[in-house]
Amino acid sequence: MTSRKKGLNGEGLELLDCAGMRAADAAAMDFGVAGRALMEKAGAAVADAALEMLGGRGRVLVLAGPGNNGGDGFVAARLLKERGIAVDVVLLGEREKLKGDAAWAAGEWDGEVLPVESMVEAKERAFDAHDLVIDALFGAGLDRPLEGAAAALAALTVAARKRGEIRVLAVDVPSGLNGDTGRPMDGGLCFEADVTVTFFRKKPGHLLYPGRDLCGEVRVADIGIPERVLADIAPAAFENSARLWKAALPALTRGAHKYRRGSLMVLSGDVLHTGASRLAALAGLRAGAGAVTLAGSREALTVQAGQVTEVMLQPVDDAPGLVDALALKHVHAMLIGPAAGVNEVVRAMTLSVLERARHVAVVLDADVFSIFEGDPETLFAAIAKRRGPVVMTPHEGEFARLFPDLAHDRESGVGKLARVKEAARRAGCVVLLKGPDTVIADAKGEAVIDSDSPPWLATAGSGDVLAGTIAGLLAQRMPALAAAAAGVRLHALAAWRAGPSMVAGDLPVRIGEVLAEISGAAAHWEGLRR
Repeated sequence: MTSRKKGLNGEGLELLDCAGMRAADAAAMDFGVAGRALMEKAGAAVADAALEMLGGRGRVLVLAGPGNNGGDGFVAARLLKERGIAVDVVLLGEREKLKGDAAWAAGEWDGEVLPVESMVEAKERAFDAHDLVIDALFGAGLDRPLEGAAAALAALTVAARKRGEIRVLAVDVPSGLNGDTGRPMDGGLCFEADVTVTFFRKKPGHLLYPGRDLCGEVRVADIGIPERVLADIAPAAFENSARLWKAALPALTRGAHKYRRGSLMVLSGDVLHTGASRLAALAGLRAGAGAVTLAGSREALTVQAGQVTEVMLQPVDDAPGLVDALALKHVHAMLIGPAAGVNEVVRAMTLSVLERARHVAVVLDADVFSIFEGDPETLFAAIAKRRGPVVMTPHEGEFARLFPDLAHDRESGVGKLARVKEAARRAGCVVLLKGPDTVIADAKGEAVIDSDSPPWLATAGSGDVLAGTIAGLLAQRMPALAAAAAGVRLHALAAWRAGPSMVAGDLPVRIGEVLAEISGAAAHWEGLRR
């Protein structure tokens, strides 16, 4: 639940997979919380959301399933009716076959229950009388694709929503969505929601794409599950937020000099490929590193010299020279990869830094993944021998070069969270898989999911800025998982601030601004001046 040893404070940000949520429900009942009480509060949360979406008026159609998700729907229907809202209920299955708390909830509903066939037969006219549909068919525990009447309802509802005829409120997750992977079950049909009300904690599927879009706005309702149930449940991951890693951010002290604040070295590309490393170096500076050095050939550094002012330059020709330069510049973190080149020299440099500078934190990016394609074991073996942290920052294509059997989950059959956790275990380091849903995991299985990046981050050079930001935080001795999570969030917040017309070069300054605000450094030191 809380991982202070890794620099994370995940209280309230835990993500529970489907098994974890079932365990939380069971533990709550062990603590004396009645199942009916949980269902009543869940239904009340759904009803509140429905009222808000309706603006207090309109007609609601509740699609109730045969399990507890349907029970939540029946409770919501009753409470909405009590508040003067016209409600129709359609049940998938037979009312007499409902069991447990779902049967109780259905028994408390005094209105008509329509058969699902009536909706399917109406086809395009099924929602003529309704403003809002509550999808309470199946929750995240569904383990197979929608079929039969449920699939037909999904198709009708999605089409009506796209035509602008209705809005959709999902209970737990849109029916048909896998709560663990964020993907429709086996590529089948899935409801699409404007708002999703879930309970106690979010699930990975609420953040992982395409679930992030299919769920719409996700609201987490407190239904009375005690927080202490988490003590015996291993969360699947954490949702990325400044609250998660703020306490681990580097602190400024009056006695610090530039090298004590953190020294970062970035390997430059050749004379025609200097831009990526320069972006990364500037990001490292804005992330707070006190000294940043670009290392590379004299020809490349001649180009760099005409572009940078605050960044130092260090000529390096080979692997031994790079290792010597690390000592010369008192380096705490090294970034290798952005446009570095796919050749034997960069391969040798990478292995030498990993094997000979074992206390230096290392970020591996971009070209490194191409260099070790087909031979990832050599890279992993070098990582295993060292003490300093390593962070890898691939996108999907680069990830597949080191982990071909874990390539995109449409091919591997494994969700993104599980893929990244397994990759981190094999590599023995932190692996950050970039995308609209960025997943970060360490070798011990702890993970963070970030799904709040703007689409305009998909631009040349933005990944180099991200790698440099993380390297800059590592240079200041921030724990690796926390530094990676912080880098991703700072990167996204800077992009939101920059706006849709941004280019990668706009990001470093804004990253520095966002970091200063989150850390509170300026306010802290202003206060000490008074």
